[in-house]
Formats: sequence, C-alpha cells, structure tokens
Amino acid sequence: MLKLKTATPRWIIIVIDLFVSIFSLLLAYFIRFDLNTNLYAMKNEWLLHWPEFLTYLLIKGLVFYVFGIHKGLVRYTSIQDSQRILKANLTSTALFIIISAVRAITWDTTYLFPSSILLMEFIISLMFLIGSRFVIKLWYIETVKSVEISERVFIYGAGAMGNIAKRTIENDNRIQQKVIGFIDNNPSLVGNRIDGIKVYDAQQLERLLTEMDIEKVIVAIRKPKPELLRTLVDVCLSNQVKIQRVQDPNTWVNGELTPKKIGKIDISELLGRAHIQLNHERLSAELTDKTILITGAAGSIGSGITQEVIKYAVRKIILIDQAESALYDLQQVLISTEQTKHIQFCVGDIRNKPALLELFETHKPDIVFHAAAYKHVPLMEENPQEAITTNIKGTKNLTECAIQFQIEKFIFVSTDKAVNPTNIMGASKRIAEMIVQHTNDRGITKFITTRFGNVLGSNGSVIPLFQRQIEEGGPLTVTDERITRYFMTIPEACQLVLEAFSMGNGGEIFVFDMGESVRIIDLATKMILLNGLEPNKDIEIKISGLRPGEKLYEELLADNETTLPTHHPKILIAKTRIISDRFEEQVNFLLEQPNNIMDRVATMKEIVPEFKSNNSQFQQLDRN
Repeated sequence: MLKLKTATPRWIIIVIDLFVSIFSLLLAYFIRFDLNTNLYAMKNEWLLHWPEFLTYLLIKGLVFYVFGIHKGLVRYTSIQDSQRILKANLTSTALFIIISAVRAITWDTTYLFPSSILLMEFIISLMFLIGSRFVIKLWYIETVKSVEISERVFIYGAGAMGNIAKRTIENDNRIQQKVIGFIDNNPSLVGNRIDGIKVYDAQQLERLLTEMDIEKVIVAIRKPKPELLRTLVDVCLSNQVKIQRVQDPNTWVNGELTPKKIGKIDISELLGRAHIQLNHERLSAELTDKTILITGAAGSIGSGITQEVIKYAVRKIILIDQAESALYDLQQVLISTEQTKHIQFCVGDIRNKPALLELFETHKPDIVFHAAAYKHVPLMEENPQEAITTNIKGTKNLTECAIQFQIEKFIFVSTDKAVNPTNIMGASKRIAEMIVQHTNDRGITKFITTRFGNVLGSNGSVIPLFQRQIEEGGPLTVTDERITRYFMTIPEACQLVLEAFSMGNGGEIFVFDMGESVRIIDLATKMILLNGLEPNKDIEIKISGLRPGEKLYEELLADNETTLPTHHPKILIAKTRIISDRFEEQVNFLLEQPNNIMDRVATMKEIVPEFKSNNSQFQQLDRN
C-alpha cells in the first residue's frame, strides 16, 4: 500500500485544487444541460466563453492563495482547514456574482456565469475540496498505524477533551495506539458513535477491559474527582491495564493537545479529596487592608498560604525565610504572575529576636502565620539542639513580638507528630503548641494552633523521594511494611489553615480531618505500577527498618484529648490537658541551660510527659 509520509509540495496542492475547481465547474454545466455531451455544443461554448473560464481560474487561484488553503498539511486536515476552504469558496463565488453584475450593467451583456451554474459549482467544489482532504487524511492514518502492532486503547470521557485526545493519538504516527472505544457514564451517549468510535457504558469497564483485550485507558476529563480516579486506577491495575490521563488544558502548548500532555497519573491526585469551600466573605473581612507576616514563607505550607492570601485585598505581605535560594524561587514565581506589588521578601531567622523586633517595628504586621520549622524526624534526632532553638525558641520569640506589638491574630502551623511524640521533632512542636496556648491570655492577640499530618509533594516528603528512586531504577525504600501515614494536599492544608484562622477566637488547637491513613508500602507499589513498571521485578521495594524516632502510626489526638465540632466538617477543636504552672520556668530552663543535649532532652520529657523516644539514643531518659 502506498504510504503517505512526506509533505506534498505546496504548488502541487494549488494545481490540484484548481483542477478540482475546473472539474466542479464542468460538472455543474453537465448537470445544467442534463448531462448532454454534445461535443459540437461544448466546442462552441468554449470558443464563446473562454475569457470567462480564464477569469474563473485567475480568481479561484488568487482567492485560494490569499486564504492559504494550500498551507495546511493534508494528512492533518482539521475543522479549521475546512473553515478556510468554505470561506475561500464563498469569497470566490461572491466575486463572480459581483463581476457578473458589474459586467451586465456596464456592458449590457450577459452574466459571467448563470446563477444556477455558480450555485452548483459552489456546492460541488466545496464537497470535493474538503472531501478529498479527509479521504487522504484517513488513508494516511491507516497506512502509518498499520506499520506496527498498535496498543489497544479506551478513552474514558466522550466529551470534547476525549475527542481531542482521540484525534491527537490518530494524527501522530509516533503513537502506536488504536482507539477501540470511548467510556462514559452519560446514558445519552452510551451506544452511540462519536467520530466513528463507539461509546461504552462506564459501569461495564472491568468486563470490557478483558473481553476487548484493552491494554491502556486514557482518562480525558478536565477535573476528574479523586474518588473516580482512585476507582479507575484500581480497576485498571487489578486487570494489568495501563492508565494515563490528559493533563489540564491550561497546560497545553498554545491551546493544543500534544502527546507529551498525555501522561501518567500523579499519585497525589489519588490521595487528594474534594475541593474545600471557604467562607470567602468572612476571610475577606478579616484580611482586607491588613499587613500579613508569613514565616517559613519559602516552604511548602508557607508558600501555599502566600498563594491563598494574595487572592484577598491585603495591604502588605511580609515573607520571611532563612532559605535564601528557596525564597528567591518563590519571588520569581510571584513576579511571573505580577503579584509582588505589595510583597516584601525578607531573608531572616526567627531565632534572631533583635532582628524580629526590628521587622515588627518596621512593618507593623496585623496577622502572623507561623509556618517556619525544622520538620525532618531523623535529622532532628541527630541534631536536637537545632529543633530546640528553631521550633521552640523561634516560636517563643514570635509570640513575644506578637504580644509586644499587639498583633490581632497569630496562627501556628503544627503537626500530628506533636501528638504522643516519639521523637525530638514532634516533642519540640508539642512544646511550641503549649507556648502558643500559654501566651493566649497575655494580651489582645488571639493565638491559634492548627494541627495536621503529612502534606503531599512538600519538600522532603515521601512521594518525591519515591519518584526519584523510580527514575533512578530503584530500589524504593520503605522503613516497615506496617507503617501508615495521613496525607493532605498543599492547597487543602493551606485552605483549612485560613478557615481555622477566620473561625479562631484564641487558645484553640484546630485538628484537621485527614481522611483515611495510607500504608506506605501500598503507596510505593501503586507508584511503581502507575509508571508502567512491575514491583519487585522492574523496581525493588526494600524494607530498611524504622529510623530513629519514627512511629508506625501517626495520631492527631493524644489519649487525654477530646474534640469539639466546629461549623466546618473537616475541622475539630482539640481539648488538651491543662498546662503545668511550672511550664514557663521549664521552657526557660530548656532554652538557657548549657548545651548538654541529654539534660535538654530530659527537660523536654518533663515538659511533655507523653514524650517516649522510639528507636533512639534518648530512650534511656524515658521514665517507666
């Protein structure tokens, strides 16, 4: 079979289009004269009207050239190409009518062409010019797709995005795939054909995958719900079928879908939940014309809070972080979106109280979001003095500045590792929580704490680590087969922080609903499968053992804590135990005593009696 793999020269396309037009004109004449093929009459017609035929060719050629109908690749003919041909044909027919009218009026003679001829020529030439292009396109698709055995594909979603995905697959000869059908849950579409492809019922997906020997499912829905994605992924992976998705149209190049925008499903899309509905009116009232200070601004949560806060009519935002490069990166992101007009970027350290006092004096913030912290459990177990000075002393410095400068609200971002801590990091965050609570009644400032678990895609989190290990060929390291964690997306976490900020009256610890906990080994397995690989064959999963201070299971509430509901279904208030009268004295002793790390950790265990070290050198300090 002839294979159409090279671009036809443009002049050849122009010549063919003109021949098609001439043929259409002749056919129109034949139809008008009832297909009478009297050669003598035809010869007389040519001798009498040859100038009109030349005028016809000239006008057609010029109009076709101006509209550029020869420029598109015929094998990639699209609706836009058809529209250009329609406009060119309409324009040339209109010109014939105008010239005919001028000629008839000016020279008192006949029209250039009879009206019936022009109408038939328009219809016939339009049909042949467009039809021939689509015939060649179909021929091309069949020839290039038959070179190799094609992968059998279902497209989930029979809407506009599904159709675009189908055409992208068919038009790119590098994609050796064959679209077998659409899958959709719309009853009005099921059983019909769209662009020649049948639409099947989504409820029958699992049966169809087996019966029709499907090798891949491509999800072509703009914003699929996480619950739907989870179900599709489970069905496909359990049947050894690959699954991919079409990325959001906002990421397409020049608004056009390319094969690179059909890729693997990100594991974070499966762990996310439904979008949170914020009380924008109340948030706007709280944030409008206010100066906001965000610590740890270059981190995952700090930058996420920044992206949420800039949506409101704030007076000024001060972003502080000690990580210069990360803060610079955030600055460049905000500059690219032209959102830096009211933002001040400050490289600084919350452990440096004189610098903090100067910052508060200069900018006079109304609201503080405190997200700065050291958070990596194994590193803080090896460097406990850094956790103490940053997480505890840094928080104390900020609360004292907030009281001195009469800040309206202070929102502290904590972690589930502060609950029944088994490591230095968790204990340091629990003490920071207690500092924030203990300071609440000392001035007009309302001190609020938010507590939640792991954030998907945050710096140093498990998902980027697993993805990097997959790209390097493995192994994926899981500390224990039983280990589980709660996960939340960055936008969800930041939106809940803002909602807690708006509803807080001071002294609360808001606990976020984290959903179901996830086994890390299951997470690793699914990530390998989503990359089109097989666990423990292509990529090994290695059990490395619990790290110092690491828990098997995270908690959001301590044993002696209960919760109260709020108006938001995903936010609860934790009722914590009463803080000891000696708390302030103990914290000062912890921060001021000589740098004997064992003594300092022992003091932390006095302040937080439930702090029991796990798999750590500090277990010897635990009381039985």
